[in-house]
Amino acid sequence: MESTDSPAPAVDYTRVFSSAIDRLHAEGRYRVFIDILRNRGTFPNARCFAGHNGPKPITVWCSNDYLAMGQHPKVIAAMEEALHDVGAGSGGTRNIGGNTHYHIELEHELADLHGKQGALLFTSGYVSNEATLSTLAKLMPGCIVYSDELNHASMIAGIRNSGCEKRVFRHNDLAHLEELLAGDDPSAPKLIAFESVYSMDADVAPIAEICDLADKYNALTYLDEVHAVGMYGARGGGISERDGVADRITIIEGTLGKAFGVMGGYITADQMIIDVIRSYAPGFIFTTSLSPVLVAGALASVKHLKGSTEERAGQQASAAMLKARMADAGLPVMNSTTHIVPLMVGDPVKAKKISDILLAEYGVYVQPINYPTVPRGTERLRFTPGPAHDEGMMRELVDALSEIWGRLELRKAA
Repeated sequence: MESTDSPAPAVDYTRVFSSAIDRLHAEGRYRVFIDILRNRGTFPNARCFAGHNGPKPITVWCSNDYLAMGQHPKVIAAMEEALHDVGAGSGGTRNIGGNTHYHIELEHELADLHGKQGALLFTSGYVSNEATLSTLAKLMPGCIVYSDELNHASMIAGIRNSGCEKRVFRHNDLAHLEELLAGDDPSAPKLIAFESVYSMDADVAPIAEICDLADKYNALTYLDEVHAVGMYGARGGGISERDGVADRITIIEGTLGKAFGVMGGYITADQMIIDVIRSYAPGFIFTTSLSPVLVAGALASVKHLKGSTEERAGQQASAAMLKARMADAGLPVMNSTTHIVPLMVGDPVKAKKISDILLAEYGVYVQPINYPTVPRGTERLRFTPGPAHDEGMMRELVDALSEIWGRLELRKAA
Protein backbone atom coordinates (compact mmCIF):
# COMPACT_ATOMS: atom_id res chain seq x y z
CA MET A 1 0.00 0.00 0.00
CA GLU A 2 1.43 3.39 -0.98
CA SER A 3 1.94 6.01 1.66
CA THR A 4 -0.37 9.00 1.49
CA ASP A 5 1.91 11.14 3.64
CA SER A 6 2.96 14.33 1.92
CA PRO A 7 6.71 14.80 1.56
CA ALA A 8 8.24 17.25 4.02
CA PRO A 9 8.84 20.66 2.51
CA ALA A 10 12.43 21.23 1.48
CA VAL A 11 14.44 23.45 3.76
CA ASP A 12 15.65 26.60 2.04
CA TYR A 13 19.14 26.64 3.54
CA THR A 14 20.23 29.64 1.50
CA ARG A 15 17.36 31.68 2.93
CA VAL A 16 18.26 30.67 6.49
CA PHE A 17 21.87 31.81 6.14
CA SER A 18 20.98 34.90 4.12
CA SER A 19 18.49 35.99 6.78
CA ALA A 20 21.16 35.63 9.46
CA ILE A 21 23.51 37.93 7.57
CA ASP A 22 20.70 40.37 6.75
CA ARG A 23 19.96 40.72 10.47
CA LEU A 24 23.53 41.81 11.11
CA HIS A 25 23.34 44.42 8.36
CA ALA A 26 20.00 45.70 9.67
CA GLU A 27 21.43 46.10 13.18
CA GLY A 28 24.53 47.86 11.88
CA ARG A 29 26.90 45.25 13.28
CA TYR A 30 27.99 43.32 10.20
CA ARG A 31 31.73 42.90 10.61
CA VAL A 32 34.19 43.90 7.89
CA PHE A 33 37.81 42.84 8.26
CA ILE A 34 40.51 45.09 6.88
CA ASP A 35 42.96 43.85 4.21
CA ILE A 36 46.27 44.84 5.76
CA LEU A 37 50.00 44.19 5.97
CA ARG A 38 52.09 45.60 8.79
CA ASN A 39 55.44 47.18 7.93
CA ARG A 40 58.24 45.29 9.62
CA GLY A 41 60.27 47.50 11.91
CA THR A 42 58.05 50.59 11.56
CA PHE A 43 54.83 49.54 13.33
CA PRO A 44 52.25 51.14 13.83
CA ASN A 45 52.72 51.96 10.15
CA ALA A 46 51.01 49.50 7.83
CA ARG A 47 49.51 49.09 4.34
CA CYS A 48 45.81 48.77 3.54
CA PHE A 49 44.75 47.07 0.30
CA ALA A 50 40.93 47.12 0.31
CA GLY A 51 39.35 49.56 -2.14
CA HIS A 52 42.64 50.99 -3.38
CA ASN A 53 44.79 50.67 -6.46
CA GLY A 54 47.66 49.13 -4.55
CA PRO A 55 48.56 49.55 -0.89
CA LYS A 56 47.66 52.74 0.97
CA PRO A 57 49.77 53.80 3.99
CA ILE A 58 47.82 53.75 7.25
CA THR A 59 48.46 54.03 10.99
CA VAL A 60 47.15 51.20 13.17
CA TRP A 61 45.51 52.24 16.46
CA CYS A 62 43.76 49.07 17.60
CA SER A 63 46.32 46.26 17.60
CA ASN A 64 46.55 43.93 20.58
CA ASP A 65 50.28 43.68 19.90
CA TYR A 66 50.42 46.27 22.66
CA LEU A 67 54.20 46.59 22.89
CA ALA A 68 55.02 45.93 19.21
CA MET A 69 56.94 42.82 20.26
CA GLY A 70 55.79 41.16 17.04
CA GLN A 71 58.25 43.55 15.37
CA HIS A 72 61.09 43.21 17.86
CA PRO A 73 64.45 42.20 16.35
CA LYS A 74 65.04 39.54 19.04
CA VAL A 75 61.70 37.90 18.30
CA ILE A 76 62.15 37.91 14.54
CA ALA A 77 65.71 36.59 14.82
CA ALA A 78 64.60 33.77 17.13
CA MET A 79 61.86 32.74 14.72
CA GLU A 80 64.19 32.81 11.72
CA GLU A 81 66.77 30.73 13.60
CA ALA A 82 64.16 28.15 14.61
CA LEU A 83 62.79 27.93 11.08
CA HIS A 84 66.19 27.13 9.66
CA ASP A 85 67.05 24.81 12.55
CA VAL A 86 63.95 22.59 12.81
CA GLY A 87 61.62 23.56 9.94
CA ALA A 88 58.08 24.90 9.91
CA GLY A 89 55.66 22.63 11.76
CA SER A 90 55.57 20.67 15.00
CA GLY A 91 54.65 17.35 13.41
CA GLY A 92 51.31 16.88 15.14
CA THR A 93 49.96 16.73 18.67
CA ARG A 94 52.48 16.55 21.47
CA ASN A 95 51.28 13.04 22.18
CA ILE A 96 52.34 12.04 18.64
CA GLY A 97 55.03 14.52 17.68
CA GLY A 98 56.62 14.76 21.11
CA ASN A 99 57.55 17.77 23.20
CA THR A 100 59.58 20.08 21.00
CA HIS A 101 62.36 21.41 23.19
CA TYR A 102 61.21 24.97 22.50
CA HIS A 103 57.84 24.11 24.11
CA ILE A 104 59.55 22.79 27.24
CA GLU A 105 61.71 25.90 27.52
CA LEU A 106 58.77 28.26 27.09
CA GLU A 107 56.62 26.42 29.64
CA HIS A 108 59.49 26.68 32.12
CA GLU A 109 59.76 30.45 31.50
CA LEU A 110 56.00 30.97 31.86
CA ALA A 111 55.81 28.99 35.09
CA ASP A 112 58.66 31.10 36.43
CA LEU A 113 56.98 34.31 35.24
CA HIS A 114 53.91 33.61 37.38
CA GLY A 115 55.67 31.87 40.27
CA LYS A 116 53.99 28.52 39.58
CA GLN A 117 55.29 24.96 39.45
CA GLY A 118 54.25 24.30 35.88
CA ALA A 119 52.72 25.65 32.66
CA LEU A 120 50.95 24.22 29.64
CA LEU A 121 50.86 25.67 26.12
CA PHE A 122 47.79 25.78 23.88
CA THR A 123 47.28 27.00 20.33
CA SER A 124 45.41 30.14 21.46
CA GLY A 125 44.09 31.95 24.50
CA TYR A 126 40.57 30.92 23.51
CA VAL A 127 41.54 27.25 23.53
CA SER A 128 43.40 27.52 26.84
CA ASN A 129 40.33 29.02 28.52
CA GLU A 130 37.77 26.69 26.97
CA ALA A 131 39.82 23.51 27.43
CA THR A 132 40.93 24.22 31.00
CA LEU A 133 37.64 25.46 32.42
CA SER A 134 35.54 22.73 30.82
CA THR A 135 37.94 19.99 31.91
CA LEU A 136 38.57 21.25 35.43
CA ALA A 137 34.89 21.58 36.31
CA LYS A 138 34.01 18.19 34.82
CA LEU A 139 36.59 16.52 37.05
CA MET A 140 34.94 17.92 40.18
CA PRO A 141 31.44 16.39 40.55
CA GLY A 142 28.93 18.96 41.77
CA CYS A 143 31.26 21.85 40.95
CA ILE A 144 29.78 25.35 40.87
CA VAL A 145 31.54 28.02 38.81
CA TYR A 146 31.16 31.70 39.72
CA SER A 147 31.77 33.81 36.62
CA ASP A 148 32.10 37.58 36.25
CA GLU A 149 29.41 38.81 33.86
CA LEU A 150 32.02 40.44 31.58
CA ASN A 151 34.23 37.38 31.21
CA HIS A 152 35.65 36.45 27.82
CA ALA A 153 33.49 34.38 25.45
CA SER A 154 36.07 31.60 25.69
CA MET A 155 35.63 31.41 29.46
CA ILE A 156 31.85 31.33 29.09
CA ALA A 157 32.17 28.55 26.50
CA GLY A 158 34.41 26.50 28.77
CA ILE A 159 32.06 26.85 31.71
CA ARG A 160 29.06 25.95 29.57
CA ASN A 161 30.82 22.92 28.06
CA SER A 162 31.72 21.63 31.51
CA GLY A 163 28.01 21.00 32.16
CA CYS A 164 28.36 22.22 35.74
CA GLU A 165 26.24 24.75 37.57
CA LYS A 166 27.09 28.37 36.92
CA ARG A 167 26.52 31.53 38.91
CA VAL A 168 27.10 34.88 37.18
CA PHE A 169 28.06 37.73 39.47
CA ARG A 170 27.78 41.41 38.59
CA HIS A 171 31.00 42.83 37.21
CA ASN A 172 33.61 43.26 39.94
CA ASP A 173 30.81 43.21 42.55
CA LEU A 174 32.29 41.58 45.65
CA ALA A 175 29.06 41.77 47.64
CA HIS A 176 27.13 39.95 44.93
CA LEU A 177 29.85 37.32 44.59
CA GLU A 178 29.79 36.65 48.33
CA GLU A 179 26.01 36.48 48.32
CA LEU A 180 26.17 33.75 45.68
CA LEU A 181 28.96 31.86 47.44
CA ALA A 182 27.16 31.97 50.78
CA GLY A 183 23.93 30.71 49.26
CA ASP A 184 25.41 27.44 47.98
CA ASP A 185 26.25 24.14 49.66
CA PRO A 186 29.44 24.69 51.70
CA SER A 187 30.67 21.22 50.74
CA ALA A 188 30.29 21.73 46.95
CA PRO A 189 33.49 22.26 44.93
CA LYS A 190 33.69 25.89 43.86
CA LEU A 191 35.66 27.81 41.24
CA ILE A 192 35.72 31.59 40.79
CA ALA A 193 36.61 32.61 37.22
CA PHE A 194 37.47 36.22 36.38
CA GLU A 195 39.84 38.47 34.47
CA SER A 196 42.45 40.96 35.62
CA VAL A 197 42.08 43.64 32.91
CA TYR A 198 38.71 43.80 31.15
CA SER A 199 39.65 44.92 27.67
CA MET A 200 36.47 46.69 26.62
CA ASP A 201 35.82 48.74 29.77
CA ALA A 202 39.55 48.95 30.57
CA ASP A 203 39.05 48.37 34.29
CA VAL A 204 40.76 46.01 36.73
CA ALA A 205 39.44 43.27 39.01
CA PRO A 206 39.87 43.44 42.81
CA ILE A 207 42.03 40.30 42.79
CA ALA A 208 43.07 40.29 46.44
CA GLU A 209 39.49 40.72 47.66
CA ILE A 210 38.26 37.92 45.38
CA CYS A 211 41.01 35.72 46.81
CA ASP A 212 39.80 36.60 50.31
CA LEU A 213 36.33 35.32 49.37
CA ALA A 214 37.84 32.21 47.79
CA ASP A 215 39.68 31.48 51.05
CA LYS A 216 36.57 32.10 53.12
CA TYR A 217 34.37 29.78 51.02
CA ASN A 218 37.02 27.21 50.08
CA ALA A 219 36.94 27.99 46.35
CA LEU A 220 39.59 27.64 43.65
CA THR A 221 40.44 30.71 41.56
CA TYR A 222 40.97 31.03 37.81
CA LEU A 223 42.42 34.33 36.57
CA ASP A 224 42.50 35.31 32.90
CA GLU A 225 45.46 37.71 32.48
CA VAL A 226 45.51 37.86 28.67
CA HIS A 227 45.29 41.66 28.48
CA ALA A 228 47.80 42.12 31.29
CA VAL A 229 50.69 39.67 30.79
CA GLY A 230 53.74 41.49 29.53
CA MET A 231 52.07 44.78 30.44
CA TYR A 232 52.16 44.96 34.24
CA GLY A 233 54.44 43.81 37.02
CA ALA A 234 58.21 44.12 37.34
CA ARG A 235 58.72 41.23 34.89
CA GLY A 236 55.48 41.37 32.94
CA GLY A 237 53.63 38.81 35.03
CA GLY A 238 50.41 40.82 34.88
CA ILE A 239 48.21 42.53 37.44
CA SER A 240 48.58 39.59 39.83
CA GLU A 241 52.36 40.16 39.87
CA ARG A 242 51.97 43.92 40.16
CA ASP A 243 49.64 43.54 43.13
CA GLY A 244 51.66 40.76 44.76
CA VAL A 245 48.85 38.19 44.72
CA ALA A 246 49.93 35.67 42.06
CA ASP A 247 50.66 33.08 44.74
CA ARG A 248 47.02 33.23 45.88
CA ILE A 249 45.61 32.33 42.45
CA THR A 250 45.08 28.64 41.65
CA ILE A 251 45.39 28.97 37.87
CA ILE A 252 46.71 31.93 35.90
CA GLU A 253 45.88 31.92 32.18
CA GLY A 254 47.54 34.09 29.58
CA THR A 255 48.19 34.64 25.90
CA LEU A 256 51.24 34.90 23.70
CA GLY A 257 49.34 36.80 21.01
CA LYS A 258 48.93 40.22 22.63
CA ALA A 259 51.75 41.93 24.56
CA PHE A 260 54.15 39.08 23.72
CA GLY A 261 53.41 39.69 20.05
CA VAL A 262 53.26 36.14 18.64
CA MET A 263 50.53 33.49 19.02
CA GLY A 264 49.30 30.90 21.52
CA GLY A 265 47.78 30.57 24.97
CA TYR A 266 48.82 28.97 28.24
CA ILE A 267 47.95 28.19 31.81
CA THR A 268 50.20 28.11 34.86
CA ALA A 269 49.42 26.30 38.12
CA ASP A 270 50.80 23.67 40.46
CA GLN A 271 52.16 20.58 38.73
CA MET A 272 49.21 18.36 39.67
CA ILE A 273 46.68 20.64 37.97
CA ILE A 274 48.90 21.00 34.91
CA ASP A 275 49.16 17.22 34.67
CA VAL A 276 45.38 16.83 35.02
CA ILE A 277 44.65 19.29 32.20
CA ARG A 278 47.41 17.80 30.03
CA SER A 279 45.95 14.34 30.53
CA TYR A 280 42.21 15.07 30.23
CA ALA A 281 41.60 18.19 28.11
CA PRO A 282 40.56 17.31 24.53
CA GLY A 283 41.49 20.84 23.42
CA PHE A 284 45.08 20.02 24.33
CA ILE A 285 45.30 16.30 23.57
CA PHE A 286 43.82 16.34 20.06
CA THR A 287 45.22 19.62 18.70
CA THR A 288 48.42 19.95 16.70
CA SER A 289 50.87 21.80 18.90
CA LEU A 290 52.17 25.26 18.13
CA SER A 291 54.84 25.48 15.47
CA PRO A 292 58.33 25.60 17.02
CA VAL A 293 58.87 28.78 15.01
CA LEU A 294 56.07 30.53 16.91
CA VAL A 295 57.19 29.11 20.24
CA ALA A 296 60.75 30.31 19.65
CA GLY A 297 59.47 33.82 18.98
CA ALA A 298 57.27 33.80 22.07
CA LEU A 299 60.16 32.47 24.16
CA ALA A 300 62.38 35.34 23.05
CA SER A 301 59.61 37.84 23.80
CA VAL A 302 58.89 36.51 27.29
CA LYS A 303 62.59 36.47 28.18
CA HIS A 304 63.08 40.01 26.90
CA LEU A 305 60.09 41.48 28.73
CA LYS A 306 61.14 39.84 31.98
CA GLY A 307 64.21 42.06 31.95
CA SER A 308 63.10 45.17 30.05
CA THR A 309 60.71 47.84 31.33
CA GLU A 310 61.27 50.20 28.41
CA GLU A 311 58.37 48.90 26.33
CA ARG A 312 55.90 48.95 29.24
CA ALA A 313 56.91 52.45 30.28
CA GLY A 314 56.62 53.74 26.73
CA GLN A 315 53.20 52.22 26.29
CA GLN A 316 51.85 53.62 29.55
CA ALA A 317 53.14 57.09 28.62
CA SER A 318 51.45 56.88 25.23
CA ALA A 319 48.14 55.78 26.75
CA ALA A 320 48.21 58.60 29.30
CA MET A 321 48.96 61.18 26.60
CA LEU A 322 46.15 59.99 24.32
CA LYS A 323 43.60 59.97 27.15
CA ALA A 324 44.58 63.52 28.09
CA ARG A 325 44.41 64.78 24.50
CA MET A 326 40.99 63.21 23.94
CA ALA A 327 39.65 64.65 27.18
CA ASP A 328 41.02 68.12 26.36
CA ALA A 329 39.24 67.95 22.99
CA GLY A 330 35.92 67.14 24.66
CA LEU A 331 35.76 63.65 23.18
CA PRO A 332 33.84 61.06 25.27
CA VAL A 333 36.85 59.01 26.35
CA MET A 334 35.85 56.46 28.99
CA ASN A 335 37.56 56.35 32.37
CA SER A 336 40.44 53.92 32.25
CA THR A 337 43.26 53.03 34.62
CA THR A 338 44.86 50.69 32.09
CA HIS A 339 46.63 50.78 28.74
CA ILE A 340 43.35 50.63 26.77
CA VAL A 341 41.62 53.85 25.64
CA PRO A 342 37.91 53.34 24.85
CA LEU A 343 35.98 56.14 23.14
CA MET A 344 32.22 55.90 23.65
CA VAL A 345 29.91 56.23 20.62
CA GLY A 346 26.76 54.40 21.73
CA ASP A 347 25.47 53.46 18.28
CA PRO A 348 26.69 50.65 15.99
CA VAL A 349 26.01 52.44 12.71
CA LYS A 350 27.78 55.61 13.84
CA ALA A 351 30.72 53.65 15.26
CA LYS A 352 31.18 51.96 11.88
CA LYS A 353 30.79 55.28 10.07
CA ILE A 354 33.49 56.93 12.18
CA SER A 355 35.81 53.99 11.56
CA ASP A 356 35.18 54.12 7.80
CA ILE A 357 35.85 57.88 7.59
CA LEU A 358 39.05 57.57 9.63
CA LEU A 359 40.38 54.90 7.30
CA ALA A 360 39.25 56.40 3.97
CA GLU A 361 40.04 60.06 4.64
CA TYR A 362 42.71 60.08 7.32
CA GLY A 363 44.59 56.78 6.91
CA VAL A 364 43.76 55.82 10.51
CA TYR A 365 42.68 52.28 11.34
CA VAL A 366 40.57 51.60 14.42
CA GLN A 367 37.94 48.88 14.49
CA PRO A 368 34.43 49.62 15.85
CA ILE A 369 33.45 47.45 18.82
CA ASN A 370 29.81 46.39 18.65
CA TYR A 371 27.43 43.84 20.20
CA PRO A 372 27.95 41.06 21.29
CA THR A 373 31.47 42.11 22.28
CA VAL A 374 29.91 44.97 24.27
CA PRO A 375 26.27 45.51 25.31
CA ARG A 376 23.94 47.25 22.85
CA GLY A 377 23.99 50.99 23.33
CA THR A 378 27.64 50.99 24.47
CA GLU A 379 29.29 50.63 21.07
CA ARG A 380 32.70 52.24 21.00
CA LEU A 381 36.06 52.70 19.35
CA ARG A 382 38.90 51.00 21.22
CA PHE A 383 42.35 52.55 20.91
CA THR A 384 45.52 50.81 22.04
CA PRO A 385 48.37 53.32 21.76
CA GLY A 386 51.78 51.70 21.86
CA PRO A 387 55.30 52.87 22.62
CA ALA A 388 55.81 53.84 18.95
CA HIS A 389 52.72 56.05 18.65
CA ASP A 390 54.33 59.49 18.83
CA GLU A 391 52.91 62.89 19.74
CA GLY A 392 52.40 63.87 16.10
CA MET A 393 50.31 60.76 15.42
CA MET A 394 48.17 61.54 18.47
CA ARG A 395 47.63 65.15 17.43
CA GLU A 396 46.53 64.07 13.95
CA LEU A 397 44.23 61.39 15.40
CA VAL A 398 42.51 63.71 17.87
CA ASP A 399 42.12 66.43 15.22
CA ALA A 400 40.53 63.87 12.88
CA LEU A 401 38.16 62.61 15.55
CA SER A 402 37.14 66.15 16.49
CA GLU A 403 36.36 66.97 12.86
CA ILE A 404 34.31 63.78 12.42
CA TRP A 405 32.45 64.35 15.70
CA GLY A 406 31.40 67.75 14.44
CA ARG A 407 30.54 66.52 10.94
CA LEU A 408 28.28 63.75 12.27
CA GLU A 409 26.91 66.02 15.05
CA LEU A 410 27.86 63.54 17.74
CA ARG A 411 27.59 64.26 21.43
CA LYS A 412 30.78 65.44 23.12
CA ALA A 413 31.78 64.83 26.71
CA ALA A 414 29.87 66.76 29.35
